[in-house]
Amino acid sequence: MNEIKESNIKDKWFKIRELFEKRFNKTPDLSAILYVVGMRELGSTQQKFKKEEKVQLMHIATCRVLSTSGHYELVGKDENDWPVWKLREKLPNQDMLEQEMYLRHHIVNYFEEEELI
Repeated sequence: MNEIKESNIKDKWFKIRELFEKRFNKTPDLSAILYVVGMRELGSTQQKFKKEEKVQLMHIATCRVLSTSGHYELVGKDENDWPVWKLREKLPNQDMLEQEMYLRHHIVNYFEEEELI
């Protein structure tokens, strides 16, 4: 049963990557997907961001996708109208590969919730 779920997540992950490939003509990595989710959550059509802002966008995306499991809660917006998230529940202790898979599952959930796939 767990293998079926993993296979389903993997298929949906590749579907998300396909969307990005069609839209941006590039195969995205996890960071690129988080960056775009962050821009979407910010509601920005701005084309250029400083390095520090790009990192912040990926943080916003990470918090947003992990909020579905109760790890983060949106507490408002800052003075620049950027979302501010609060850690509610500590993330599981995982190695790098497990962390990436955990994040991928949550990204798939986000794309499903937002009816993007």
